Amino acid sequence: MHPELKDTLQQTDIAQWKEIAVEYGQEVLRVRVPADCAILSMKEIPFLADPGKAVEEALSHPIGCPPLEAIVRAKGKPASELTAAVTVSDITRPVPYKGKGGILRPLLNRLEAAGIPRNAIAIVVGNGMHRPSTAAERVEMLGEDVIRDYRVSDHDCEHGASLTFIGKSASGGDVYVNSTFYRADLRIATGLVEAHFMAGLSGGRKSICPGLVDKRTIEKFHSPAFLESPLAQNLILAGNPCHEESLAIARTVGVDFIVNATLDKDLRPTGIFAGELVAAHQAASALVQDYVSVPVEREYDIVITHGGYVGRNHYQAVKAAHNALPAIRKGGIMIVATDNRDEDPIGGPEYRSLLHMLAIQGHEHYMRMIETPGWCFTKDQWEPEMWAKVFRKIDVADFVYCTHTIPRQEYCLIPGRCGLDFLEDRRESPSAEAVGEMVENALRFAVAEFRKKGVEPAVAFIREGPYAIPYLRKAEAPGR
Repeated sequence: MHPELKDTLQQTDIAQWKEIAVEYGQEVLRVRVPADCAILSMKEIPFLADPGKAVEEALSHPIGCPPLEAIVRAKGKPASELTAAVTVSDITRPVPYKGKGGILRPLLNRLEAAGIPRNAIAIVVGNGMHRPSTAAERVEMLGEDVIRDYRVSDHDCEHGASLTFIGKSASGGDVYVNSTFYRADLRIATGLVEAHFMAGLSGGRKSICPGLVDKRTIEKFHSPAFLESPLAQNLILAGNPCHEESLAIARTVGVDFIVNATLDKDLRPTGIFAGELVAAHQAASALVQDYVSVPVEREYDIVITHGGYVGRNHYQAVKAAHNALPAIRKGGIMIVATDNRDEDPIGGPEYRSLLHMLAIQGHEHYMRMIETPGWCFTKDQWEPEMWAKVFRKIDVADFVYCTHTIPRQEYCLIPGRCGLDFLEDRRESPSAEAVGEMVENALRFAVAEFRKKGVEPAVAFIREGPYAIPYLRKAEAPGR
């Protein structure tokens, strides 16, 4: 630790501070914060006492359409001659697919009971532009029994031979979709409905676009023309260009049935919503909007948050920083702790290059670059754009990124201050537990910096990290 930083920390009296628990992957960090630190948290909502029963009930009584058995009968040929495709989310989403209360096996059982042969049922991982799933991740997501009994493949948005042209999107672009899914007689989408910082809410139509479409369609979905819209925001569907594009494409593809889950702050199922593409998604969205919205009375000087389950790498961790923005005042200090446990803790090569460009050029130059006529759209450019939104409100020097998995020499790629600098001793390979020290020392430093200006800072901790959506109470609640 730099001597000046150590001196500053020693000036901060923390004798009266309280301890909070900060989620960090599978670990829980114990961090001391000022006694008056506000804890911003989602509403308590009952979780399902018997998720397995809820899944069966949702499948038996779908929203807005007949049960699967009736849909199969209406296909116009014997069930034994039908094919079915089920798209599932990748490892970045904690969808409850497997286990006693999982949504996938009951769904597959229903298809077989309706007469569709097991070998005619395909499962497609709708990973959009994310990397392919590993064998271990497929087991973690879906369970060994499903991997053993069914064909599972990953969507590849750049493999032309595996894509089928379905027409033009509402915005005028040619759209291609995963052939395995599109050519099936029965098409089913599954996933998780949660707040989404571009599309308003995840789930439903988003399983198709961007999950199963071609690279160029995903590029348009993630273009500045869409993302810079003030309506391309958490919990907003009406007028959101990302939502409208995604829904139009999903309708063109033709989705027969969806099964979506909602989760509480501890990732326990709170609802299972099966049925018609729009109606079932709307029902899930209404529930989510109600309990993830966190009203705040003021903006805070210092905000602490975490990456949650989704923060498996730096690419995904932007959701935590972005979603915290309504709670922090312009010019405030943000501290993020996130367990970047992915095999590539930062992200793919394109993301790394563009992120470094953002770090060395700044957010204004980055945006001018990708909005310049003639700019060649580059994979993953949208996530640095979302980071740019963070640095429009807080200075890059006032953002502290804390993880134990990114080597110090690679922190040069990342905008903001390196959490490793806040460790008492210089450790190149710290433990997960050491991240608690990073966060606490970064907070002590931030408090000291405000006190030097004669300001006693207001501090807030966002308990659920990227899943909670703060909004100023004086402003209209998002999505309402």
